[in-house]
Amino acid sequence: MEYRQLGRSGLKVPVLSFGAGTFGGSGPLFSHWGTTDAREAQRLVDSCLDAGVNLFDTADVYSAGASEEVLGAAVKGRRDKVLLSTKTGLPMGDGPNEAGTSRARLLDGVDAALRRLGTDYLDLLQLHAFDALTPVEEVLQALDALVRDGKVRYVGVSNFAGWQIMKSLAAADRHGYPRYVANQVYYSLVGRDYEHDLMPLGLDQGLGALVWSPLGWGRLTGKVGRGRPIPAGSRLHETASFGPPVEDERLYTVVDALEAVAAETGRSAPQIAIAWLLRRPTVSSVILGARNEEQLRQNLGAVGWELAPEHVRRLDAASATTPPYPHFPYHRQEGFARLNPPLV
Repeated sequence: MEYRQLGRSGLKVPVLSFGAGTFGGSGPLFSHWGTTDAREAQRLVDSCLDAGVNLFDTADVYSAGASEEVLGAAVKGRRDKVLLSTKTGLPMGDGPNEAGTSRARLLDGVDAALRRLGTDYLDLLQLHAFDALTPVEEVLQALDALVRDGKVRYVGVSNFAGWQIMKSLAAADRHGYPRYVANQVYYSLVGRDYEHDLMPLGLDQGLGALVWSPLGWGRLTGKVGRGRPIPAGSRLHETASFGPPVEDERLYTVVDALEAVAAETGRSAPQIAIAWLLRRPTVSSVILGARNEEQLRQNLGAVGWELAPEHVRRLDAASATTPPYPHFPYHRQEGFARLNPPLV
């Protein structure tokens, strides 16, 4: 397993990590992701550690805390062998202080997450969404207190806009608070919006990307393609509305290229899609989701080999989109290109 720095921090993380959203699944979304119990979770953790995957990511909102509880049980007795990452900020109830990232919510939320995970510190805490009602200085001060108390070691964000991250980083620098080092983002061959603003920001400011849904919300598993609609038993029938939309023809164009490269390399479509992501700038780790050991083993096969340059070019071309303004208008002009060379 390869390990990379998490952004501009000293923490090394595996290029593949494990997302525990399938653990303890309940509710309209998470029950369709998976209902992994503690015993199966322990087997998945065992397989991950055997492969060198030691970063496990969850969130308090995943099945109302059940994911954290199952993950905590699965790593019990080997806390020193794992990196635990969780997220907070989305609603955990209907109460006025059960959502957001106010000081009260963060301090109480972290204590609750630590109890569920059965640990006294988090390797990484990420804010699950921007809280426009709480001043960024209050958020950062609370995170600073958590770091100083030893409850949190590194901090990051997820699902923030570029200006929201930059505003927070500027305030952190101004006051001497901990800087965000991670940005957990949606990024895939059928979802490349991350490249427009957030990737350049990550390069400039030292945020490592932790990629969620690398298979396009389950669309790049090899089960869906041109002439192959979503299978009857697919979870996409129940969960597609919760995730990023993808236009059918764009999906089929990407899948055509993905399957052609897979056939030429002897790899699976998911392995190709993950391997493509691991070549992209700022990507520190790709978060894998798996409901069973077979799915996990299949996805772990995305490392230990390299895509050929020609295969990368074909995947790039099939998945390319026209950037939105202000990124688009001048990219084709020579003078602008000299000032702003492409990242990839």
